[in-house]
Amino acid sequence: MSNTQRFEGKVILITGAASGLGLATAQRLATEGAKLALVDLTPEGLAAAVRSLPAGSETVTVAADVAQLSQVQAYVAQTLQRFGRIDGFFNNAGIEGRQNLTEDFGAEEFHRVISVNLDGVFFGMAEVLKVMRRQGHGAIVNCASVGGIRGVGHQSGYAASKHGVVGLTRNSAVEYGQFGIQINAIAPGAIMTPMVEASLRQMGGEDWESVGKTFVEPNPMRRFGKPEEVAALTAFLLSGEAQFINGTVIEIDGGQSNKY
Repeated sequence: MSNTQRFEGKVILITGAASGLGLATAQRLATEGAKLALVDLTPEGLAAAVRSLPAGSETVTVAADVAQLSQVQAYVAQTLQRFGRIDGFFNNAGIEGRQNLTEDFGAEEFHRVISVNLDGVFFGMAEVLKVMRRQGHGAIVNCASVGGIRGVGHQSGYAASKHGVVGLTRNSAVEYGQFGIQINAIAPGAIMTPMVEASLRQMGGEDWESVGKTFVEPNPMRRFGKPEEVAALTAFLLSGEAQFINGTVIEIDGGQSNKY
């Protein structure tokens, strides 16, 4: 864990902050002095997240559904009410959805996944960009996926939504670089989070750990990634040390995307 204080005095907004990559990133940034606005679906999950942070961390928590524009506007407003600005935004909240062939995926499930993973990212970016443009600075990291840069199978909604996140990232980076705002995306592979565990349980039931071992066998590093490894990358992109990286999608998958 870093001993630096790159985020001293900075305000960072994180969606999907109660578990997985969002929680790991919140924990990492808190150790570096960030003031955190944490967004997730339930107050209980957010309260647990805050308890996991270092003592004395400055936080505001907002329970919100990122697929609802009014609730996105509310989490941005409450962040500004508490801290007055937003220096960085980890636009992270997302779901995988059920696995199925495209023909069997279903319209309702497809729209459910799109609404969280793509609408939610767009709504968050649109509202936060208004703030950052007024400020004249800011950094955004959108959470895409390796499923946003290649096909993965049985995940029509997820793949479509994450490809959309990549497109939004590249398009908006072109628009907003002139305003001192950098917008990038990360593309995690198989990172051992509750969402990935749930996916493995869909495939293997109680034998999900064995399925997981088989799942990562083709990976050049022969293992799952760790949430804290993704948090370290996200922290770098938000820290101010990477200001000329803009419109980039960075894979963090052990090299698997390079293996065909």
